[in-house]
Amino acid sequence: MPLVVVGISVLVLLLLMTRVRLNGFAALLLVAVAVAVVQGIPVMDIPDVLSEGIGGQIGDTMLTIGLGAMVGRVMGDSGAAQRIAGKILDSFGPRWVQVAMVVTSMLIGVTMFYEVAFIIIVPIAFTLVRVTGANLLWVGLPMSIALSTMHSFLPPHPGPTAVAATFHASVGLTLFYGLFIAIPAGALVALLWPRLPFIRAMHPSIPKGLVSEREFTDEEMPGLGWSLFVALFPVVLIAGAAVTDMAVSGDSPVLHTIAFLGSAPIALLLTLLLAIWAFGPRIGRSLTEVSSSCTSAAQAMAMILLVIGAGGAFKNVLVEGGISDYIKDVTHGWSISPIILAWLIAVILRVALGSATVAVVTASGVVLPLLAGSGTSPEMMVLAVSCGSIAFSHVNDPGFWLFKEYFNLSVIQAIKVRTSYTTVLSVLGLGGVLAAEWAVGVLGL
Repeated sequence: MPLVVVGISVLVLLLLMTRVRLNGFAALLLVAVAVAVVQGIPVMDIPDVLSEGIGGQIGDTMLTIGLGAMVGRVMGDSGAAQRIAGKILDSFGPRWVQVAMVVTSMLIGVTMFYEVAFIIIVPIAFTLVRVTGANLLWVGLPMSIALSTMHSFLPPHPGPTAVAATFHASVGLTLFYGLFIAIPAGALVALLWPRLPFIRAMHPSIPKGLVSEREFTDEEMPGLGWSLFVALFPVVLIAGAAVTDMAVSGDSPVLHTIAFLGSAPIALLLTLLLAIWAFGPRIGRSLTEVSSSCTSAAQAMAMILLVIGAGGAFKNVLVEGGISDYIKDVTHGWSISPIILAWLIAVILRVALGSATVAVVTASGVVLPLLAGSGTSPEMMVLAVSCGSIAFSHVNDPGFWLFKEYFNLSVIQAIKVRTSYTTVLSVLGLGGVLAAEWAVGVLGL
């Protein structure tokens, strides 16, 4: 019954947004309330459940998305984004711009959350689209697919790291094995998907307010050195903190300071301050002009944040409604390969709840008892659960709404694009894990 409720709620949400044309924020909240009532959540508790879901989601994303959007707009309005985009075109050429986006996204995405890396790179993608006249999805989709792969498959991202702790797996070895799966799978899908006919038939426009529409002359743009320095500054801080956390154990003020500076909100806040100076007074632009760029970015982000928050409310209602416990009971005692079982449970939870983190944590708890006597590598089990958690991203996933809004797609279009590519990545990931397990067994690693 709970899974039927999930299915019906998704269909109703799609109907409200496509046929009735109801605003996404209102539609998500309306469906969330209905699901809460059907699942037996006390009426007096529903407002708190909704608020908790919105607060948890916005708390995780508002600072990252808001600060990142401001950095991107400041860089765009100063010409810095165009300078970087021009360098990419000069280095790779228009024909290889997708390869450039995949390489950049994978390098940055190894240590950075999907949302953070997305917000940092997307202004460059928008500028490339404007300069080259290419389809937005032709340039932006490879970036998103590469980032999704890195975020979902590999530690030190939160899902895989949490599962590694549950299974007592080596984070370093999990990352080592995972790279051999994530890089070919991510690159294959990233380069293939924009070429599919149903993707090429879509022609979304860049959302207004998120990127400068002005085309700068070479003399007006800041230098490449400063442009790259500001763009990579948060990457260095966040990646440095992640690598330090993996390589160094202990409890000292220095490590706490590194972790503080490497947290996404602080790293992006420092980057914004740097960008305001580097692309403001340093090159003769007034602080009033730079402040106007920040205000424009914030206004453009308002509805995006509301929709993402409502997605968090919908997700929380499903979690509080006991759907994860129901899935635990249903899958208990299934007699199949531990790796396939781990992947399958993560997929079911991902479809039902939307949250990849909830899916991997719950799935790891379900399959943990099977690990001891199975002889399966704990690192492979981590990768199996992580791969399962990326599948079927749809309307109960807040990341789905970030993707939809930034690429200016309809709900149906976003399902066709994002739901399909996340599912294919998940299946390829499972195949890669099974192949890696066989190879490790044969080679005796």
